[in-house]
Amino acid sequence: MTLFLFGLLAAIALMSLVWIFSVPLRDASLVDRFWGLGFIVVAFVWWLLSGTPATAWVMLGPLILWGLRLSAHITWRNWGHGEDARYSEMREGRSDQAFATRSLFTIFWLQGVLVAVIGLPILASVQGGNPAWGLVWLGWAFWIVGFLYEAVSDWQLARFKADPENRGRVMDRGLWSFSRHPNYFGEIVVWLGYGLLAMAFGGWWALPSVALMIFLILRVSGVTLLDRRMRENRPGYREYAERTNALIPGFRRR
Repeated sequence: MTLFLFGLLAAIALMSLVWIFSVPLRDASLVDRFWGLGFIVVAFVWWLLSGTPATAWVMLGPLILWGLRLSAHITWRNWGHGEDARYSEMREGRSDQAFATRSLFTIFWLQGVLVAVIGLPILASVQGGNPAWGLVWLGWAFWIVGFLYEAVSDWQLARFKADPENRGRVMDRGLWSFSRHPNYFGEIVVWLGYGLLAMAFGGWWALPSVALMIFLILRVSGVTLLDRRMRENRPGYREYAERTNALIPGFRRR
């Protein structure tokens, strides 16, 4: 519990610093760029306070690669586009001061708490011990598949959007022809891998954190939210949704 609290404080401190920069820029979506980095910060705090066990690399290696890629991708994707529509809607009807105060608690500190809670598989693995190497190999296999699937789908979507001829069109090529949200599918597989790595160190108690992450992706900030907005605002998306699986890859339906 003491280790967890130190990680929680580190996550909140990081998000508080990001909030300070977000206020004059009027861009609360800066928090998204530090989501992946938040897990890295928490992981290093737990790792250092655990006496730097040698087996921590089992989790830290994949986690650092995932966190850096995700933060770099979101930063590059959002650069020069201003505040994300989700936060702009929350800002409507409030003064800058009122929104800044509210966002500290409901956006930045909330995400700091989520980083620490969802990151419990990291805590389970960085405390050391002799892992069950069968689960380690299985966890790495899940992580590699999920990481590559997420990275490739993000790259394909970025190339599609970079072509002016595709403006206003629905991305239905490559991995996006097998599911409407291949990036979220890859993210879920990555976190299943983290769950397996935690189990390799006996961290069964951390599995609810993996379930929470998957729930957030499916029902809160990911699949459901994006599907609703795309159906309302993107011509042709309803037809695309009728012939393409939402998450799990599969062949197109007639």
